[in-house]
Amino acid sequence: MQFVCRLGTADGRIVEQIHEAPDLRTARREIERRGLYVFEIRRRGLQHLFGSLLGAGSATGDGGRKAIPGQDFLIFNQQLAGLLSAGLPLLQCLDLLCERQRHAGFKEALSEIRDRVESGEELSEAFAAAGSSFPPIYSSMLKAGEQSGGLERVIRRYVRQLKLVTSSRKRVVSAFFYPALLICLSVGIVAVMMFFVMPRFEEFYVALDLDLPWITQLLLTVSQVLRSPTTLVLMAAAAVATWASWRIGSSGRIGALVDRLKLRLPIIGPIFHRFALSEFCRSLATLLHGGLPLAAALETAASAVTNRFLHQRAVALGPRIREGEAFHVALEESEVFTDLAIDMVKVGEATGALDEMVNSVSDFLDEDVETRTERLLSLVEPVMLVVMGCTIALLVLSMYLPLFSVLGQVQG
Repeated sequence: MQFVCRLGTADGRIVEQIHEAPDLRTARREIERRGLYVFEIRRRGLQHLFGSLLGAGSATGDGGRKAIPGQDFLIFNQQLAGLLSAGLPLLQCLDLLCERQRHAGFKEALSEIRDRVESGEELSEAFAAAGSSFPPIYSSMLKAGEQSGGLERVIRRYVRQLKLVTSSRKRVVSAFFYPALLICLSVGIVAVMMFFVMPRFEEFYVALDLDLPWITQLLLTVSQVLRSPTTLVLMAAAAVATWASWRIGSSGRIGALVDRLKLRLPIIGPIFHRFALSEFCRSLATLLHGGLPLAAALETAASAVTNRFLHQRAVALGPRIREGEAFHVALEESEVFTDLAIDMVKVGEATGALDEMVNSVSDFLDEDVETRTERLLSLVEPVMLVVMGCTIALLVLSMYLPLFSVLGQVQG
């Protein structure tokens, strides 16, 4: 049986290999004996593909355990940094945090991590062994802190990064909440009128045998088509096909192509682009501040990039740095980083303050995302309100227009 394994090497690199073993547990044990960290392990073949299409989770290194909620993970790191600064031993810190943890999955993971640390493993190794429950960047960051002797300092830096990333995401989501609400209301009102209101008026007009205006006839025809069984079946099939395409395209070349198209969308493409670059730069700055070498930090920070096309470009930076190429040159030739980011990285390399400059790049990108989002919404919201009002007014007018004609004839 073959397994696709995403592994971390002792020097901080992330690699993907095919491993043969009788079962998942044996594969994991053999890989760990080789001194590698298992980030993810899943069975190779069509069975895995069909399983993902049916909604079954892939086999992971943590036995299928779900990822830990971000808020719980943030609180855990804040408490861990506080306990370490108070001078408590690491094992005692883990015991206290495990006892206080209410999330069942997180409590189970912490218990396993505590046992591994007690058996002699480093904290970074214990978290890496937990698989996809925790982000790969976290174990690499802990390893950098252990090697530099500043574990508490690195954890606090990671907490600041989590807060900034979470805050940035919340601002973007809250900014798009109102337009999304308007769209949902518009679609809901139109659907109610087409499926429930228009049929009642159609029966009424047929009973009166009225000569209907063209716009009323058009909307009645549209309502009939939407309510037909064939249309409902086609809509359901389209929804299923869209969902299946999304699941199939969630990884590999198709997923990267879709994410590349997202970056080229007009108006919103630059927002997606800068947000993904901000994620990468923020993670890279945290790893560099913890003392991780640039090449290893690049490969690990790439795992924090949610856009798959940019993830591929970020992963390709590590080998070029190992070959001796300057960081700003590699960024420029990747053709995905902004000129500002390249210039600031060049200054950071020249002054020896690369981590500070990369962190400044992420700050600038966050501000740019917020500015572009506000500018977009200032244009979109009025347009949506006008379109929504005109659409509803047109529907109402088309329904009552024949009645106005009848009243005019009666009065005449």
